[in-house]
Amino acid sequence: MQDRRRFLRCSTGIVLGAMAGTAAVAGLVKRQSKPAKDAPQARSVRLFLCGDVMLGRGIDQILPQPSDPRLHETYVRDARDYLELARRRGAEIPVPANFDYVWGDALDALAAHKPQLRIVNLETSITRNDQPWPKGIHYRMHPRNAPSLVAAGIDCCVLANNHVLDWGREGLLETLRTLRGLRIASAGAGADRAAARAPAILPLPDGARVLAFAAATDDSGVPESWDAEPDRPGVWRLPDLSDKTVSSIAAEVARHRQAGDRVLFSLHWGDNWGYELEPGQRAFAHALIDEAGVDLVHGHSSHHPRTLEVHHGHLILYGCGDFLNDYEGITGHESYRGELGLMYFPSLDGVSGKLLELELVPTRVQGFRVNRAGDDDRRWLLARLEREYARFGCRALRGEDGDFSVACA
Repeated sequence: MQDRRRFLRCSTGIVLGAMAGTAAVAGLVKRQSKPAKDAPQARSVRLFLCGDVMLGRGIDQILPQPSDPRLHETYVRDARDYLELARRRGAEIPVPANFDYVWGDALDALAAHKPQLRIVNLETSITRNDQPWPKGIHYRMHPRNAPSLVAAGIDCCVLANNHVLDWGREGLLETLRTLRGLRIASAGAGADRAAARAPAILPLPDGARVLAFAAATDDSGVPESWDAEPDRPGVWRLPDLSDKTVSSIAAEVARHRQAGDRVLFSLHWGDNWGYELEPGQRAFAHALIDEAGVDLVHGHSSHHPRTLEVHHGHLILYGCGDFLNDYEGITGHESYRGELGLMYFPSLDGVSGKLLELELVPTRVQGFRVNRAGDDDRRWLLARLEREYARFGCRALRGEDGDFSVACA
């Protein structure tokens, strides 16, 4: 049988193609088997995804109920100093700011794109605990500032990252309690191993579900001591990117998946800077799709957007870049333009989980809020995306409204 190219028309008029050869079809028999007739099926699923969201430290200080500003860093001892650094760069930042202030123009983009689910990687402990983990940097947001997540309509916070235990296991447990109280789901961390590995079960309006799993690797700064145990809170920390690890993930997916479910796997992995993938990342992402039945791989940890790929019709985001932080005024790595980010709006087929379209909204953090990127910033970012996406056969294209779309062969 000859390969056949399936073309899917994006809303911007850009064509998105996906190749499906006989070997690929053979490897996806289990995935493509028909669901039970009574299983709820979404016609399509539109998500909002982004990279790291840091609401602690300087950002926590501008919200209505700031934490104790004392820090335990080598050079900065007061979280308000990060606010002062930003102001020295000309930022105008209100204090106190409303809960929705930090999301800025992202709120209009969310309203326009109407995602059914909003999923972020929350790199902040939500706690009053004053006992930090012995490490260099600690991110904390006061629980009374957590309504800022509600202001953006966040449905799920990924917690498998290198900052969620910055204020110890008690800080993690309070984070989990706070999110539950706000009816925001979480994934990747829990009160024990089973809870950390269990997915966030995210219902869709038509009765179908998205299962959001999350895990982290040691090369993203997650120590072995943070791994959840049967009787110890922690995160789901992957020991490596081996076939054995893929098999363990496949078992977890199979344990929770019901007919008609779509599966997202969120990964905090790799270094903060640079465009090259870490050894084994691409093969591991492919295996999650081919062997574990994952529909979309959501990668983060890098402070700037990295490449993406469509593998057998399924989206892999290798590194989404930072989305919101208090780094304004901090020097170093300027060539990567870490203040520029993206809002990712993938639409998936409700039956197969394959990518139908991907729209990107370019952003810039300024004044401790998310702003739409200006024309010069968009041109700079688009040029980098064109270069990086081409590595795996994809193109980034600018639409008439200045936002981007993606086409993959």
